[in-house]
Amino acid sequence: MLAAVCHGKKDLRIDTLADRALVAGEVRVAVAYGGICGSDLHYYHRGAVGDFAVREPLVLGHEISGTVIETGPGVAGLEAGAKAALDPSRPCLRCRYCRAGRSNLCVDMWFLGSAGRMPHSQGGFSQHLVLREDQVIPVPRDANLQHVAMAEPLSVALHAVNQAGALNGRRVIVTGSGPIGLLIARAARNAGALEVICTDVEDAPLALAVRSMGATGTLNVRRDPRGLARFAADEAGFDVAFEASGSPEALASLFGVLRRGGRLVQVGMLPPGTAPVPVNLLQSREFEFVGAFRANGEFRHAVELILRGDVGVAPVLSATYPLARAVEALEQAGDRSKVIKVQLAISEAAA
Repeated sequence: MLAAVCHGKKDLRIDTLADRALVAGEVRVAVAYGGICGSDLHYYHRGAVGDFAVREPLVLGHEISGTVIETGPGVAGLEAGAKAALDPSRPCLRCRYCRAGRSNLCVDMWFLGSAGRMPHSQGGFSQHLVLREDQVIPVPRDANLQHVAMAEPLSVALHAVNQAGALNGRRVIVTGSGPIGLLIARAARNAGALEVICTDVEDAPLALAVRSMGATGTLNVRRDPRGLARFAADEAGFDVAFEASGSPEALASLFGVLRRGGRLVQVGMLPPGTAPVPVNLLQSREFEFVGAFRANGEFRHAVELILRGDVGVAPVLSATYPLARAVEALEQAGDRSKVIKVQLAISEAAA
C-alpha cells in the first residue's frame, strides 16, 4: 500500500508500506479521504508540532473516512464494503482518565499521525489502515465520505464549545478562522450564542465565517491591529473567548476583551515553550482559563451532525488532491489566502 510519510522538515515521500494481519477486535479499512490539518502542516514545514518532533518516519493524517475491507475475529456489526467515519483516537480504556470519562487525556493514547510518543503513532494518509473496531463508525451507503472526513475537526470544535460551558445568549469571540475556528463559530451559534465575532489575518476565511459559518461579525487583525480595543470596556466585553489560531499575540489580546468572570478556552497549539499570560489580570478579574485538547466522546456526535446536515461542512472544503500529489497539496494547504481545508483522495474508496 502507498502512504504519505514525513521523514522530517520538508521531506514528505509517497512510500510503499506493508500491510499486516488482523488480530481480534481489529478492522482493516480502505481510507477514502483525508483532510490536511494544521498539525500535518507543522510536521511537514517544521518537522514538529509544538513540543512533538518527528524522530522516525511518520505517516501523516487523522481526519479520515473510508470503507471496510475486512474484519478480524470477534468483530460484529461491520461488513466489507460498508462506508465509515474513522475515529483517530484509540485510548487505552483502562487508565484513570478513561475510567473517569476523559479519554482524550488518556496516558496511553494512540492518536493517528502523532509524534507525541515513541514509536510514533502512524497516521491515516495510507491506502489501508488497521483500526480497533470501536474506531470505525458505519455510515449510510449514500453518505458523502468527503463530508464524513470532517467529523474529527468538528469533534474538536464541539469539545471546545463544551469546555466553554453554557453559551445561550452569550457574546463570543474566536481568534483564528481556520477550519477549527470556523467550526467553533458554527457550533457556538448552534449552542445559542447571541453574537460570534471571528478574527483572522486573511479576508477570505472571514468572509466565509459570516456567509456560511454563523459569525455575526469579523475583524482582520492584520489590517486593523487596534480593532479589538472597542471591545475592551468591561460592560461590552465578551463572555467567552476561543483562541483557535495558536498565536501568542492572539492569546494575549483576549485578556483585554473578556468581561469580568469570563472564560477563555485555548484550542490552538502554540509554539514550543511558554507563552506570557497576564496572571494579575486573570486573578483580579477572575477569568477562567481552560484548555481544550482534541475531543472526548464528541466524535460520534460530530458524525451525526454531519449526516443530518445540522452542521454544513461543505463550505470549508476548498480542494482535493490525489495521494500522489500530497506534497503539492500540503504546500497549497498552507496558503490561507486561497484555501480553508484541503483533502487528499487516498484510495479507490474515494472514487
